[in-house]
Amino acid sequence: MRNRVRRGILACLLAGVASPALAQDAAVTAARFGQMEAVRQMEAVRQMALSPSGKQVSYIANVGNGAQVLYVVDLAAGGTPKGIMKQTMPEQTLRNCTWGSEEVLASYIDIHSRTSGQVTAASRLFSVSADGKAVSMVTGNEASSSYTSRYGGVVIDRGGQDGHVLITRMFLPADESLSNVTTSQYLGLGVEDYDLKNRRRTTVERPREEYQEFITDGHANIRISARLSENVTALKSWTRHYFYRKPGSRDWFSLSSVTRDADGLWSGFDPYAVDAAKNVAYGFDHADGRTALYTVALDGSGKQELVLSRPDVDVDGLITIGRHHRVIGASYATERRINDYFDPEIKKLAEGLHRALPGQPQVSFADASADENKLLLFAGGDTSAGTYYLYDKASHQLGELLPVRPALAGTPLAPMQSVQFPAADGTMIPAYLTLPVGSSGKGLPAIVMPHGGPTARDEWGFDWLVQFFAARGYAVIQPNYRGSAGFGAEWFRKNGFKSWRDAIGDVNDAGRWLLHEGIAAPGKLAIVGWSYGGYAALQSQVLDPDLFKASVAVAPVTDLALLKFEASTDWNSDAFERFIGSGPHISEGSPAQNAARFKVPVLMFHGDHDMNVDIDQSRHMANSLRAAGKSVELVEYPGLTHALSSSAARTDLLTRSDAFLRKALGIAP
Repeated sequence: MRNRVRRGILACLLAGVASPALAQDAAVTAARFGQMEAVRQMEAVRQMALSPSGKQVSYIANVGNGAQVLYVVDLAAGGTPKGIMKQTMPEQTLRNCTWGSEEVLASYIDIHSRTSGQVTAASRLFSVSADGKAVSMVTGNEASSSYTSRYGGVVIDRGGQDGHVLITRMFLPADESLSNVTTSQYLGLGVEDYDLKNRRRTTVERPREEYQEFITDGHANIRISARLSENVTALKSWTRHYFYRKPGSRDWFSLSSVTRDADGLWSGFDPYAVDAAKNVAYGFDHADGRTALYTVALDGSGKQELVLSRPDVDVDGLITIGRHHRVIGASYATERRINDYFDPEIKKLAEGLHRALPGQPQVSFADASADENKLLLFAGGDTSAGTYYLYDKASHQLGELLPVRPALAGTPLAPMQSVQFPAADGTMIPAYLTLPVGSSGKGLPAIVMPHGGPTARDEWGFDWLVQFFAARGYAVIQPNYRGSAGFGAEWFRKNGFKSWRDAIGDVNDAGRWLLHEGIAAPGKLAIVGWSYGGYAALQSQVLDPDLFKASVAVAPVTDLALLKFEASTDWNSDAFERFIGSGPHISEGSPAQNAARFKVPVLMFHGDHDMNVDIDQSRHMANSLRAAGKSVELVEYPGLTHALSSSAARTDLLTRSDAFLRKALGIAP
């Protein structure tokens, strides 16, 4: 394939962002790595999108602290970005942009607030013209006299009539669009066809209270619905029944049931997409204890076929492309994330792109024009924060659009290598090790950094937190401890809370391995974690208070009993209570209930609008440590959520963490 990389398509994407020189001191390094992404990066959210013709691109950029702008760029007119929608309020976040037609887009705003000590969240969907002159809210009937919907709807299909999208919507009593029927009968989730340009809505799927999800075929046909079990009280959020429609029919037929047990493990065929041409549903089920990709025929036969499985890891990603969400492959993570493409043309193209971008081996397809002749690509790697490109099939031309983190231009990044270390029982634990650029890899200050979740895993690639500490001279290891997702049910155990001794034991063994191998200098070992990783950073002290010399925890869970209490008013409280469980592990596995065992100083960070882990968890931990006479500092960030999506906050977090660790480990500033 003849690829010519053309650079600088977007001439001045981010005013005021210059390529920095190499980091000279802690403050400069923290500011560079703490700078939020130029293009917002959120899993499963479309932050950069291509118009149907492929002549325009849209993206959401972080500007200032907590503000975002939706930009549109006319690639044929010089590539100058034009801001068409801006959000500056700290309690709101602009996310996800998608094109309904060449003239209009859909975008979301997430809203979070804290009142009477409780954090609530809502979302609203908007349509905005490509020139920015017309903005209107798509979310309909969001409040009634008796109920306010936090759910603002989601675009589930954009492959029908030009300018029209299918959106899910929560219908409320006294909804004017259902005035000719008994409205209470239709309270629940339904689907509308929405004309983004003319702002007209048509109900295409009447709501029902038990509806939970809809899946289309990418051509504006609803083919699959999901419903809760009829025994909602006993099985809330634990059993979901899926139904399908045959082509051209409005009748529902049973497809499958997905059940999650009390530990969070699931079983049953879980559909994700419909291929209209093949008349099958793609989804995930289990094969030999690991997640695998299957298809199930939607013709009434129920025929199920295995598409892709692995003996070592879960196949956990479905790859689609374009406006019709055409399925082109699946992905899984071994030492690195692998994209397995089923489409021969895409497979050949991906191989060519890997050769054209050798320094950015992680290549994925972010979007496509309507005819799929122009493709929006993302490429990155461990030593590259990533760049968006536009590929033109006709000319075989690959053009650079926008780097994700321009503030890091010219800054050398540290390679991430896959390693294994033995746990206490001899089990080999997979992990990633990042060493400072130019170091010998021996006798270094070192950090164990367990991932969040716990139903997650670390993967090979760029990590701003890891790279900052490597730039400051630390070795960093990221263990995929038992309790991590992606390695099958046996590895998952009973989840990282019920099986905390296995998970935290593996985390601590990562530190012991660093010392044994001489990577970590004696007395220079610390632990840093976020979310569940923050929990692990604290609970590691309960299991072995002499191993680490300092602990940094960001947005940590600290008390399992408090966690259950905080969730008691949520709609899925029953499911969550089962996931956390009951028994001795509630007290034994809660760092706040074992503060007396701590021997090292603790530094914590938390946003007071955190919806994932309430800030009261950190406040409770700080109070417990102080009462036990231990050294602790809690830094609170007003108005910020779990991710601390603010350049100022992240820079502050990095600066304080580095200074804290250097003091605790006896390292020169």
